[in-house]
Amino acid sequence: MTGPQWMDEEAGPLVRPYALTGGRARHSGAKLDLITMVTTTGSPRDVPGIGPEQRRILEIARRGASVADIASDIDLPLGVVRVLIGDLHDLGLVDVRAPGKVAPLPSERILKEVINGLRAL
Repeated sequence: MTGPQWMDEEAGPLVRPYALTGGRARHSGAKLDLITMVTTTGSPRDVPGIGPEQRRILEIARRGASVADIASDIDLPLGVVRVLIGDLHDLGLVDVRAPGKVAPLPSERILKEVINGLRAL
């Protein structure tokens, strides 16, 4: 009998997502929402111990991308990507920026006045 299969014919080497994060499900650093913007601030060549997934995150973040976009591009679960981005943030290799404030929605009264004004035309 042979040992466990660590290769998938179509996918290549199999690595469980929890192995990429050292078993961590959360990162204690910056808050990372789906729409938090991530940009590269440093060079991955100078930092030992960065895995291929984190190097890929740094490539994507060069142009600036949201956490959700990065997770989609590297095809990893969102929780794993958040931990990896958090680690990169702790190393000073990425900057995370919360999305801009959204203007408050107009009140119902204003919307009714606009509708009545349009009907009057």
